[in-house]
Amino acid sequence: MGRAGTRAAAGPLLMLVMLLARPRPAAARASSKSEAGLVSEHFSQAPQKLSFYSWYGSTRLFHFRVPPDTVLLHWLLHVSQSGSSCTDVEITVHFRYGAPPVINPLGTSFPDNTLGQASFHIKALLSTMLLSNTSVNVSHPAPGDWFVVAHLPPSSQKIEVKGFVPTCAYIFQPEMLAMRVVEASILEPDVPLPQTLLSNSSYLKIFVPEYTQELRLELQGCVSRLILGCPVRLTVGATTLPRNFQKVLTCTSLTPYCHLLLSLPPWGQWLQVTAESLAGSHVSVVFTAEVALTACRPWSVTFHHFLQNSLNQSSDTSAGQPSQDLAHLDLGRVGGGPFCLLNYPVRREDLDVVSVRFQPMNGVFVLVNSGMPSIMQLRLDTGMDSGGSLTITLRANQTEITNGILVAACINAASPFLSFNTSLNCTTAFFQGYPMFLSASSYTANLIIPYPETDNWYLSLQLVCPESSEDCEPAVAHVETTLYLIPCWNDCGPYGQCLLLRRYGYLYAGCSCKAGWRGWSCTDNSTAQTVAQQRAAALLLTLSNLMFLAPIAVSVHRSFLVEASVYFYTMFFSTFYHACDQPGEAVLCILSYDTLQYCDFLGSGASTWVTILCMARLKTILKQVLLVLGTLVIAMSLQLDRRGIWNLMGPCLFAFVIMVSMWVYRCAHRHQCYPTSWQRWVFYLLPGISMALVGIAIYTSMMTSDNYYYTHSIWHILLAGSAAFLLPPREEQAETWACLQKFSCHYQICKNDRDELYTVT
Repeated sequence: MGRAGTRAAAGPLLMLVMLLARPRPAAARASSKSEAGLVSEHFSQAPQKLSFYSWYGSTRLFHFRVPPDTVLLHWLLHVSQSGSSCTDVEITVHFRYGAPPVINPLGTSFPDNTLGQASFHIKALLSTMLLSNTSVNVSHPAPGDWFVVAHLPPSSQKIEVKGFVPTCAYIFQPEMLAMRVVEASILEPDVPLPQTLLSNSSYLKIFVPEYTQELRLELQGCVSRLILGCPVRLTVGATTLPRNFQKVLTCTSLTPYCHLLLSLPPWGQWLQVTAESLAGSHVSVVFTAEVALTACRPWSVTFHHFLQNSLNQSSDTSAGQPSQDLAHLDLGRVGGGPFCLLNYPVRREDLDVVSVRFQPMNGVFVLVNSGMPSIMQLRLDTGMDSGGSLTITLRANQTEITNGILVAACINAASPFLSFNTSLNCTTAFFQGYPMFLSASSYTANLIIPYPETDNWYLSLQLVCPESSEDCEPAVAHVETTLYLIPCWNDCGPYGQCLLLRRYGYLYAGCSCKAGWRGWSCTDNSTAQTVAQQRAAALLLTLSNLMFLAPIAVSVHRSFLVEASVYFYTMFFSTFYHACDQPGEAVLCILSYDTLQYCDFLGSGASTWVTILCMARLKTILKQVLLVLGTLVIAMSLQLDRRGIWNLMGPCLFAFVIMVSMWVYRCAHRHQCYPTSWQRWVFYLLPGISMALVGIAIYTSMMTSDNYYYTHSIWHILLAGSAAFLLPPREEQAETWACLQKFSCHYQICKNDRDELYTVT
């Protein structure tokens, strides 16, 4: 039986495995041969910084390829930390074969008819992983794609300002050591293969051709010197996580033979067989292994049948008519011949990245009868198809399905399910399929498979009559199939965004939800905002920007027209950015989201910059130069890192230093405090500074995803209010709207050569 275990300390066996897997100095991956015919290979990927879980994009994905004939996988999980604020967090690591793991750390609901199977995972504290490397062993792993996903616990939903508080970086790096066989014996059908077991295991492999219905593995002539019977254990198949369908045959009976019967083994693949002796060390066991295959003869619906049937019809034949003709002309021959399935060729149409449409060659209908299953092969074996969702929709004609008639369907990987007459569990030799049913009470069936495994998938359909088999004999049904591989189901709905993620050359998709909606496809509304709450949030975030009318009016009244234009710019783009940032119905975008966001951030930084420079009372030419240079620097810093707090705070602190320097200079020159009026301090400066400090405290430490719409609205009000209070008085010789005084030549003069250094306020 395949084993998947964990341990926290490196023991002697681990040291032996690491010694065998140690790479050569000049190569990133090397192998060394051992006495038992095994070689070891070492694989690693670049480390990644872990994040607290909020959606699938916050996980860190690692993609490995396991070589064929691998008998042991040994995962080494390395964790490191950097920073002064690190805590002993819990790290979760998921493993899956064939596709990225489907995880649900938040315990949210999946859409209806979605397969949400649990993933194989381990959890360990950071302190435990730092003291000793955590390891995971997988025996007899399936060859091909294996995926590892790691993440930290769910996030606290607090919005942290980048660069404002100390952070901790948790670094994760997995390494894979693979032990594979180089001396595996090939077991051919109907050809006995003698084997002798002593202390080492014997490794065999069987190639299973397409359309194999049954495989029989038999041990004959099993003899041991000291033990009666046949002390041999056979492990057939490979380990796949999270589910494992390996078959184990233990020949402990006194008879010299035993056998294992496998129904519908994986088609077109090598089947691993490991023989182990149960007689103890230094006791030889001799036996002969033989395999027999039972083939399934398919009736293939080819272009020849469609073309021949179409030529026999009139020119007004519809698109679905060839299937109807096939039902009347060919089914008698099909039922009377030694056939076991009706094979429908499928056209695969690649539409986009992780977007494929599957359609029968004769249109959209598949003929279903009770004599044998109808099969459609869905090729999802390119290695780039496992990052989306496979959606299957079946529809039947209401007139063809009556009471007592059931259309049973199974979707399986590696081999189709064919035993509808004996069972409806959709189980093959190494895969548990997913059933679907159409009946008189339900003419439509849907199934969503997130992240399907990389393999050939098969859709099997057959008419079944549980009450009376006689009702099914003359019955024929035409089932409409809609088969798609899509990045996200329903494009994540109105409250989510489907994002394409990348890890090196591998692409996969995930949903990022908004407005309190959660879940794999943003369908869980347990914490969702109502429509009224969304509209209230949109109104608060947009209308709160009208507070900037106050500093605009004050600036115009005091002849600070440059400052007024900057405040108007900030008010305009902040309003429409937050109108575009809303989910669901309450959304309005006049420009692209990225453009609006950039303009909003630029306006916030520029408003702070011009306000502080205006308070400094610089000379006109110097003030204009600093206004332009500061705005350009802020624009450049936002392009480098839009979320970095110091990209905005740096220029603003520089302006604050200039303002303080000018105020200190005036105090020293006049031998009195500046500004000189106590009314200016009490009624303007202290309220403005208080509002600015409270706004900064809210912005940096109090915002969360839940309270964002009202805390950020308060930030708008405080920012605009502080600007209105902090703007200095109008110059004594400057009149209101001075620039609008026109001369007879229709030119206007807006020049002030007065030295502002000695302005009395």
